[in-house]
Amino acid sequence: MSKLTDFFIERGFKALSRLPFGVLYALSDMCFPLVYYIGRYRRGVVRTNLENSFPEKTAAERKSIERDFYRRFCDYAVETVKLISIDEADIRRRMEFVGLDEVEAQLGSHPFVFLYLGHVFNWEWVSTIPMWTKREATHGAQLYRPLNNAAFDRLFEHLRTRFGAENISKYDALRRIMRLKAEGVPTIIGFISDQAPRVQNIHDWTTFLNQDTPVFTGTERIGKKVDAAIYYVDMERVKRGYYRATFRLMSDDVRSVPDYELTNRYMQLLEQTIRRQPAGWLWSHRRWKHKRQPETQI
Repeated sequence: MSKLTDFFIERGFKALSRLPFGVLYALSDMCFPLVYYIGRYRRGVVRTNLENSFPEKTAAERKSIERDFYRRFCDYAVETVKLISIDEADIRRRMEFVGLDEVEAQLGSHPFVFLYLGHVFNWEWVSTIPMWTKREATHGAQLYRPLNNAAFDRLFEHLRTRFGAENISKYDALRRIMRLKAEGVPTIIGFISDQAPRVQNIHDWTTFLNQDTPVFTGTERIGKKVDAAIYYVDMERVKRGYYRATFRLMSDDVRSVPDYELTNRYMQLLEQTIRRQPAGWLWSHRRWKHKRQPETQI
């Protein structure tokens, strides 16, 4: 895209973000039939994922989850746009963190707290954690993968950092985390670890949503290097535009936990979250595109 196109993309989304939630949700409602019925955005991927994940459900039940997912997906889009300009008072009304005091207390005995997250709507709002912390020295960050489009990359950089969080590129994660440790900066870092790893990065497989699934193990491997306490963030949609994130301790002694056990436990907890509110996960991702080769089976 040209610089002029990028300019209008950024200005357009920033202007859109200033619309009231009521108008944005009306736009979401209008986008749903366009995305679901006309554009049919990844309908085949979503349907296959639901069929394989919930064979015990009827076709009608899966179809209901499918439609609800696309409605939530459209809501996710406008809620994420709103994060570009939402004020502190509004996000405090709409987002609730349960157990954050306990998480911060871990920084008294650990240099880091790592948070396992999933692509559960609306995960983008978790980046507001620094606004809620009480310790002045607490730093907040999240790992991310830089986007190919410069305009969208700048937009997501802005909305994910405007409440004080740092974006850490996944390609520089270990180096940056080790630097924070050397500088003695107590930090809470979010890791979204539920996507499909590249074939060369697959070190572990588990059963997730009824399927043999390759998993990222970087969170626990880095956690053991830096002695991080590790929590799972259980996301819940309370009602439209309102979310609750509950922190669940996984381990405050990660070096004593056998390899891959934390990763597998994370996937179990994420599955519980998904089964509780199945329309809230990102079903359009090609999560199961890799199959375990016979020689790697255990």
